[in-house]
Amino acid sequence: MNANEFVACWKNERDRFLATYLNETKETAVSTKIASLNLDADQLPIMRDVVDGILTDAFYTLLLGLAGAASIGGVQQAYQIRDEHSNLISGSCELEAEAWEQFHGDAA
Repeated sequence: MNANEFVACWKNERDRFLATYLNETKETAVSTKIASLNLDADQLPIMRDVVDGILTDAFYTLLLGLAGAASIGGVQQAYQIRDEHSNLISGSCELEAEAWEQFHGDAA
């Protein structure tokens, strides 16, 4: 696995959370609370944008924190991310660049 694949996995998780939270048939605490708001057709896209923004900020910041480009809980340091065979997944610059591209770049 490389930085591109690692970040893509996190982006897929973000997308899965977003889809789950805004699906009335999924019975999660978040989706139930959103459904209880009884949003109309004009309000639902706004809620989607809000949840999308929150998840994007959280996942992007987590990745930058692992890369050492942002703090995690007030501590800023770079971490090494390795696969199950102890192979280094990426250097900090690669992870930061991939996170930007996949969460905020043209591909987002």
